[in-house]
Amino acid sequence: MTAELVRGQNHPLTEVRLEIRVSAGTPLVAAATLGDENGKVRGAQWVVHPGAPALPGLEVPRQAAAGHRLALDLRAMPEAVHRVSVLLALPASGPARFGAVPAPFVAVTGLDGTELAGYTIIGLDAETAVVALELYRRQDAWKVRAVGQGYAGGLAELLADQGLSEARHLAAAVEEAVARGLARSVAAPPPRTADGDRSRHTAPAAPGPDQTGPAASSASSGRQTVPDTAPAQPATPQDGRTNGAPGQPAPQPPYADNGGGQPPYPDGPLRQAPASGPQPPVPATGPQPSAPTRGPVDYTHPRRQRSAPPPPPPTAPPAPPGQPAQPVAGDATGWSMDERLYNQVWGMFEDLARSTAAYRSAVDFADSRREKELDQALSDPRSRIGGQGDAAREAAHARYTALVDQARAALDRDLAQLTAESEVVEPALPPAFARWDNPVWHGYRVPMEIPMAVRLGDLNLPENPSLRIPMLLRLPLERGLWIDSGRSASSDDDVFADGEELRRLAMEAAVAHAARLLAVHPAGEFGVHVIDPAGAAARTLAPLVRSGVLAGPPAAGAAGVADVLGRLTQRVDLVQMALRGGAPDALPPGFDTSEQLLVVNDFPHGFDDRAVNQLRYLADEGPAVGVHLMMVADREDADAYGPLLDPLWRSLLRLTPVPGDHLADPWVGHAWTYEPALVPAGSGVLEQVLAQVAKARREWNG
Repeated sequence: MTAELVRGQNHPLTEVRLEIRVSAGTPLVAAATLGDENGKVRGAQWVVHPGAPALPGLEVPRQAAAGHRLALDLRAMPEAVHRVSVLLALPASGPARFGAVPAPFVAVTGLDGTELAGYTIIGLDAETAVVALELYRRQDAWKVRAVGQGYAGGLAELLADQGLSEARHLAAAVEEAVARGLARSVAAPPPRTADGDRSRHTAPAAPGPDQTGPAASSASSGRQTVPDTAPAQPATPQDGRTNGAPGQPAPQPPYADNGGGQPPYPDGPLRQAPASGPQPPVPATGPQPSAPTRGPVDYTHPRRQRSAPPPPPPTAPPAPPGQPAQPVAGDATGWSMDERLYNQVWGMFEDLARSTAAYRSAVDFADSRREKELDQALSDPRSRIGGQGDAAREAAHARYTALVDQARAALDRDLAQLTAESEVVEPALPPAFARWDNPVWHGYRVPMEIPMAVRLGDLNLPENPSLRIPMLLRLPLERGLWIDSGRSASSDDDVFADGEELRRLAMEAAVAHAARLLAVHPAGEFGVHVIDPAGAAARTLAPLVRSGVLAGPPAAGAAGVADVLGRLTQRVDLVQMALRGGAPDALPPGFDTSEQLLVVNDFPHGFDDRAVNQLRYLADEGPAVGVHLMMVADREDADAYGPLLDPLWRSLLRLTPVPGDHLADPWVGHAWTYEPALVPAGSGVLEQVLAQVAKARREWNG
């Protein structure tokens, strides 16, 4: 059983060949120091870092990354070594302090991946380096201790505290080695052809937050820190839309939690962004990977019985000379219109991210060049006499303004094209992808097949808040959802200062998401359970209760909580045993094999320790067997549990009931503003849709 450590706690190690896995929301530098029986580090030769990554029994990664694996063989350690300290530091090019990034998580595992001990490093603020763990020998037995000692002075202060006289020189050597090995810079987006064609070449995927290599980061493993393996990256079709082979899952839009969680999707190939004019190159500190050369993509799937390729996407009518082609809904490649629209939305997301990155890069370049020119002008004493200095400053400002105006004009051109595309795509979306105010819901019928994705809300960037890209989540759900009902959910606490109002809005968002999931699944393929311990959300839950679409009435009180959690936990156990035993037909007669969603309101009120453990179990093990979790909670309300609940929060995708900029993409780190997909005030569409769902369920069961 995994030991969840808190600061200062130790745990015995039963294995000597280990891995230390680090996952964080930002690239970190990993290092280690060796100490003797008195804990003293005898010199720089006892420090393992990216510039000297290996010593007998210990090896660390060579570059900064958001995910690390340190290899450790305690038997191979020199006899004089009695202590191994695992160090983490922010690189010089990264955030300024640990308090601005999600809390790092460190795990000690066996070679088979079995986690022996884990530690979430909380409580850091101005520190830029930290001693995360300490493995030490006592009477020929090794133990691990959670340390979490931070240093605002960075690696230099940390190494000096361990008694190294050459601490500053060694810290500089580590930074130099990290800079040499850094390969995470985002290259400037390639220009679009003059006629606006969207043909693209395959671009290399940006490493995900859990990688020291090309695998992507996610939070859908048992602990939801990062998966050990990522799905194969899909190829880019000839038309430039990024999507998988027919019949295979298409890539996920890489929305990442920028406010305490981990990126929820692996990052895939990036399609080329719209034209942004001549842009200065983004500086790179290492060699950039070259795009692989690919031939035409064969869309033949070995298990798809088709004698012909999918029909071509719709084409736009001829455009006037010199004008870009008019956008068309569904112009991406796919076997169905839904798949084409999904890939088109994905492409719009990429285009907006890349185009905005190019604009911001150009502005940063213009600003740095202006500062350099002003410094040069002021450093010359001759320019301080007469009007030469003023003329130099005016010339620098003029060049800066010209560059920024040029970049903004290119961005505006790209935004106009994306806006035009959005205006034709949005009305063509199916119910699973559409907003609640889309007319498609008025002709809603219960589907016969499960869609490939479901809409959770919209994403936009501050350069153009009116351009909203649908946020689509692939089905079946691979992780649960957490709808934040705390004040941190609001971007303006003064507007939503009333905690009760935020909780009501959060529950409304949960009802809208649950109703959509019910509506996009065939009858009998999806069930919803609700836990409302104090009955505080009775009014908000009324549409679900009145329509009869719930699997049962909302559970209230300690007995109701225990009953629902017990039944769902037993369900997960039964399905797991059947699958692991290779006998899925051995489930009890009449066993409901449909997907199940548990909506929990007002956590942790009404939950004892047993219920909390069951909830964590459902979050970790449930998605793999069709049991999903949606929590409506304020994380601060659960502070009494300390770090024990951190794995639970990390396992969930955080959403907000009001607009918030807590999501980030893994390519360039844009802070995307998320807006939930809520039912318009006064609309009866929710009741109409739920009535159809209830009718289809009755016919299915009858």
